[in-house]
Amino acid sequence: MFHPFQVEQFLSEYEQLAELNFSESGVHPLTLGELLELTGLTVEQLQATELNYPEVNGTQRLRETIAGLYDSANAENVLVTIGASEANHLAASCLLEPGDEVIALQPTYQQLPGNALNLGISVKTVPLQEEKGWRLDQDGLATAASDKTKLIHLVNPNNPTGHILDSDERAAVIAVAAQRGAWIVADEVYAGTERGGNQATTSFWGDYDRVVAINSMSKAYGLPGLRLGWAVAPTDLVQAFWRRHEYAAISATMLGNRLAEAALQPEARAKITARARHLIRRGFDSLREGLTVHDGVFSVVPPQASAMSFVRYNLPIGSMEFSQRLLSEKGTLVIPGACFGLENHFRFSSALPDDYLREGLDRLNQLVADIKRA
Repeated sequence: MFHPFQVEQFLSEYEQLAELNFSESGVHPLTLGELLELTGLTVEQLQATELNYPEVNGTQRLRETIAGLYDSANAENVLVTIGASEANHLAASCLLEPGDEVIALQPTYQQLPGNALNLGISVKTVPLQEEKGWRLDQDGLATAASDKTKLIHLVNPNNPTGHILDSDERAAVIAVAAQRGAWIVADEVYAGTERGGNQATTSFWGDYDRVVAINSMSKAYGLPGLRLGWAVAPTDLVQAFWRRHEYAAISATMLGNRLAEAALQPEARAKITARARHLIRRGFDSLREGLTVHDGVFSVVPPQASAMSFVRYNLPIGSMEFSQRLLSEKGTLVIPGACFGLENHFRFSSALPDDYLREGLDRLNQLVADIKRA
């Protein structure tokens, strides 16, 4: 039985209908002109780029640059992919076999668990506990693990809650993985989007020998349109990913490789992530203010990172109906909590221009007033 990717299905069906879109999970994207200014690339350099295939596994310079972001990694540990989405798909297809089990945190971005389900793999979920600031249920993780556990999947910082696993939580994940000989697949696309400081969330790479670290240019870098991501893994696993990458995609684009090379150079990278953090911090302040208009309706655990918040609401209406009414009546799009397996929530992206954000919050509160009147 095929399991649709609920978040992306919802986006595919509705995002082009929205006047105001708060359903995305990254910061407001850079324009090409802004990227050129931040990186020092010139139009002439881009014009001179031959639009051929790059190296199928990613250009040597880009893989070396990415490897430099991880302790004790080298270019042979890196495969450049079509976004983090392909990297997640490759991890599921290479690591999982019939009879295996996957453990996923909930709520989470369900791409890898969905891939596992579509391969016929059993998926167990372990809750992040909202009443404890979305902390991991460590006892639940230990209980869920078994001799069949092949892979523990996590998004850190988390999508949709923005929670960052602390040292105790990280140690618990590694201990369970080591006990069962399982892989940790860590989707780390929100590293660099921290609200409380300028130190990027530490990768799981290097803390345990069975780790696949996944990232992309989409979230902290504001470059989702490049469709460029990567996996960092042991070299034999990278080779296995590469063979399947040749079937699925052949390669990322030449321009994507070149622009990512420039964006990840230390000076440019620092400027791009500083921009992201500025948008995230200012945007969350505006969101928190907007959620106070109707007393007792909204609450939110402040995200430690990411461009989004997972907002709880107290209204007699399901999250799918709430989101569809917000779109049809107010032209405004958010992601219903049902897409993450949790009702009475929605995911709201706030790392956007302030006028745009405040207009969306006004429309959100208009819908609440309509529901309360009814």
